[in-house]
Amino acid sequence: MTDDVKTVSGNQKRRMRSAARFYAVQALFQMEHSQQSVNSVVQEFLSHRFGAELDEGVDMADGDIDLFRKLIEDAVNWQAKIDQMTDRAIVAKWKIDRIDPTLRALFRAAGAEMVNSDTPPKVVIMEFVDIAKSFYPEGREPKFVNAVLDHMAREAKPEAF
Repeated sequence: MTDDVKTVSGNQKRRMRSAARFYAVQALFQMEHSQQSVNSVVQEFLSHRFGAELDEGVDMADGDIDLFRKLIEDAVNWQAKIDQMTDRAIVAKWKIDRIDPTLRALFRAAGAEMVNSDTPPKVVIMEFVDIAKSFYPEGREPKFVNAVLDHMAREAKPEAF
């Protein structure tokens, strides 16, 4: 963890971790859409998104840089495994390459955290369902995300259930 994350309060630390997850979904989407490398997307987010002030006077949240990097790198390194878990969780006719690219990025980021971290699966599910709500505030996608992530979590960490 970076020194900045160690010196903040528990609530601020949780907000930074939530922001890192949100940014990871955006970065994975951007990587797929623009064919950019991991390093270039990570650098762009660290330089222009984390804690940035936008022209409209809106500040972007600071994020946990270490978690952000880990989610991106693990999502790329474990992509085949994560995509297979996602495919098994989705209805047989809807493979991961047929779903919305934002949901695909979300499942990859969440899957990375489930596969290669100590974060309790229920926390991962709750965090990424909240992210789904921010992208789809009035749709049914958050319920879909909840169901898929629950299935993935039971496969990745059955001992947690």
